[in-house]
Amino acid sequence: MQTIQEIARGIIAREGGYVDDPDDPGGATNFGVTIHTMQRLGIDLTGDGVVDKADVAALGPDQAVEIYLEHYFTRPGIGQLPAVLQASVFDMMVNSGVNAVKLLQRLLTDMGFACIPDGAIGPQTIGAAQRAYEAAPAFLADAYAIARRNYYYRIADARPASRKYARQRNGGKGGWITRAEAFMSSNYHLSAADHAKRVAAWE
Repeated sequence: MQTIQEIARGIIAREGGYVDDPDDPGGATNFGVTIHTMQRLGIDLTGDGVVDKADVAALGPDQAVEIYLEHYFTRPGIGQLPAVLQASVFDMMVNSGVNAVKLLQRLLTDMGFACIPDGAIGPQTIGAAQRAYEAAPAFLADAYAIARRNYYYRIADARPASRKYARQRNGGKGGWITRAEAFMSSNYHLSAADHAKRVAAWE
């Protein structure tokens, strides 16, 4: 099993380096760390008293790992979830914030283990996740990854500017979709034809 540090470095590899995409609501990012996160945490790497794009560009991978581990894994309590969920929830927390936890909470409720979708990992969510894992140990990670893939498709349904993250220019699966599928068994991956059918209405 991967260590949390290895998972964090895998997230960095998926996120890539500095990007300032006007279609990304997160704004300027580096290794997946957004300018909003750096401003919230007061990370002024240039020492000029202002946290701006220059600070984002100056962020190094080791610093990004530290931010991930402290603010996206440890503080949210992801380590208290069943181990089979931790990597995927951690990865989505970086990508989508507390929506990663809300998605899990809704999934657990749908599975019959009710919890409030408040985005916080507390005793109720931890207990529900453990009971769900005990009931379906071979299914829970796949179920979450499938729910995550559906979440990304729904965002793209509602926001045309985000469709490029779910569908490549050639029509293939975009980064959001392949990212979700990286955390599920291959037999649950969509075929190219199924993906094309899912995004056909975007034309």
